[in-house]
Amino acid sequence: MNAARGETNLPIGGVARRLCLTLGALAEIEAAFGCTRISELEARMRTLSAADLLVVLAALLRGGGEGELATRLSEQDVAPGSAARAVAEAFRLGLAG
Repeated sequence: MNAARGETNLPIGGVARRLCLTLGALAEIEAAFGCTRISELEARMRTLSAADLLVVLAALLRGGGEGELATRLSEQDVAPGSAARAVAEAFRLGLAG
């Protein structure tokens, strides 16, 4: 994990996986939610459903180089609270710089 690059980890199936809010991941999330502005995305992120959380996690996994896992994320054992905290941390790190 490299926090300077905006990376954070999330245990998935007992293995620490890298999440990263890259520009590509951010664009993917905006497109999935139909957002055209960061302010719209910020509001949407406050009311994520479980399905939305999977969309965001998949994009962040792809940003972290975990694309193969992202395609089968719904089949994995992911703790919702840990996932929400990791997503928040990825956004905090990714938007800090």
